Amino acid sequence: MNLINSFIEHQLSFLTSPLGVISFIICYSLWVSIFLPGSWLSMLGGFVYGSFMGTIYVFIGAILGGIFTFLSGRIILRNWIYNRLNKFPKLQAIQKSITNEGLKLIILTRLSPAFPFGLLNLAYGLSKVKFKDYIIGLFAILPGTYLYCSLGSLAIEISRFNQVIANRNDLSSLIFTLIGIISTMSVIWLVLRSVRNSIKQEAS
Repeated sequence: MNLINSFIEHQLSFLTSPLGVISFIICYSLWVSIFLPGSWLSMLGGFVYGSFMGTIYVFIGAILGGIFTFLSGRIILRNWIYNRLNKFPKLQAIQKSITNEGLKLIILTRLSPAFPFGLLNLAYGLSKVKFKDYIIGLFAILPGTYLYCSLGSLAIEISRFNQVIANRNDLSSLIFTLIGIISTMSVIWLVLRSVRNSIKQEAS
């Protein structure tokens, strides 16, 4: 037990050093770049660095990983995807709806927990949304990032993470849940409306 505690203290000491902070940010960016969920790493960031600084470090890592995935989709995969979309008019309509709604849709999907962060980065890279809108939309992940970092900061030890997750009934969790539900419903309505309009325009 003493050996385990010593190992944990050593790792925490490293993570709180300047090199450890840089390593955490790089690790987070790589983690989200391969489409793995960042919630646990966000909680770890809150556990190690506290709610405020954890949010900042996680957000920097998320931005770096998101930009990498976005540019990979836009530069490497987009032409290949477009050539195949030409065979599926309805999928083309969905892609156009994403482009037409732009920043509004980006912000709503970022606020909703129903849309995986990594896959969204790739989807927007494959679309024609402006890079500027994509970057602005990334700031909408801050409420959720702060929530998970706050949950992590409440855990006295890593073994209590499951307990914290199971009992997150505070006001901030309720507000974030409501925002997520409303955002998810808004995204569905927005995309369906835009797709219908795109199909009607092509049919006329």
